Amino acid sequence: MARRMLLISNSTMHGEGYLDHCMAEIKDILGERRRIAFVPFALFDRAGYAAKAGQRFEREGYDVRALTADAQGLATLNWAEAAFVGGGNTFRLLKTLQDSGLLEAIRRRVDEGMVYMGASAGSNIAAPTIKTTNDMPIVQPQSFEALGLVPFQINPHYIDAVPSSTQMGETREQRLLEFLEENETAVVALREGAWIRVEGERFSLGGAHAARVLRRGSAAEELRPGQDLTGTV
Repeated sequence: MARRMLLISNSTMHGEGYLDHCMAEIKDILGERRRIAFVPFALFDRAGYAAKAGQRFEREGYDVRALTADAQGLATLNWAEAAFVGGGNTFRLLKTLQDSGLLEAIRRRVDEGMVYMGASAGSNIAAPTIKTTNDMPIVQPQSFEALGLVPFQINPHYIDAVPSSTQMGETREQRLLEFLEENETAVVALREGAWIRVEGERFSLGGAHAARVLRRGSAAEELRPGQDLTGTV
């Protein structure tokens, strides 16, 4: 079946509640689906995270179950019509999914028709690897290889350089260009408030802000909300 995915830069916008800025898009991609598996592994307090997400989705009429890193987690995935992978630390998220065997299970369920949704770290792991995450490696996963549900890398929470800044460290773009010195995969850098919607082989940019696409050997490209990414990445 054609993959259906929503890859969101951030779960909360300044001045708004959890998932408020993207809930209309979430409801649109879900359609009539009501059963959601929430993946809380990117935060240390999984129970608290699952409760927060559950309350938000239940307000919209969805039935939510938290994924657990055991055999019951596999049963939850098989029950779910959609999965939402919450943000937090990408290394912790990936390690838990790898160690539990749930990484392969999620990939299989997406290919069977389960809708995949993620924010921040949850979007990171939809890429071939997590090499373009912003997070610290607080744990060591088995490898950097992730779900590979899209053929490009993702960098959420992308921040443009501030010309007046006196900070002397690398900008976010410089860090991503370092990735491209060693890797050929294009990077879609999502500013907060932006997301990528996937319908089969079609990728489109949505949300309130533009995204930046970086490729080895060419100038960075700005893409507007509503623009089709298919063929550019």
